[in-house]
Amino acid sequence: MPLPFLTADRAPETVREDTLPHASLDHWRRPYRLGGLRVGIAAVLLLLASYILMSAVIIALAGGPGAAGVTLGLAVVTISFALRMLRIGIWVSPHGLRQVNLLTTRTVRWRDVSRVSTVQQPVKWLGLPRTVQGQALLIERRRGEPLRTLLTDRNSDFLRRPDAFDRAADLVEAWADEHR
Repeated sequence: MPLPFLTADRAPETVREDTLPHASLDHWRRPYRLGGLRVGIAAVLLLLASYILMSAVIIALAGGPGAAGVTLGLAVVTISFALRMLRIGIWVSPHGLRQVNLLTTRTVRWRDVSRVSTVQQPVKWLGLPRTVQGQALLIERRRGEPLRTLLTDRNSDFLRRPDAFDRAADLVEAWADEHR
């Protein structure tokens, strides 16, 4: 049985076309696997949301429809936050590169990218203000403002997984070279 989440960090040419309908190279795909920290936080948030939903049912049965609606709204916000947190990252397709943040999504076409490179520089540790020396994947555009640092070896997806960062950076560079 094919497991599509295991093919996320493979090179584009190693993905078989007959696995699943969405395994097509025309769709957006993440060139790396999610880190355990982010998956764990999302799982805890979804568990919390299940308790909030259960309390909304109890509140509704007790006769407080206004409070049940507020509690239901809180559960929906918690679920939305957890799912969006799982979508954060870099996505590639033949159309371009997509950077998904918590509240925004930015797409850059491959023809607008002049260079993709990995550099040594101070990077944020887990997105916090503290910086440490690390590697970052930088995307230079032909015109316009430079993109924010896309991937670092110190973010939640690659912490304690330097090989995964190297593979992801190489895959993004390969996509850029192939589709530019």
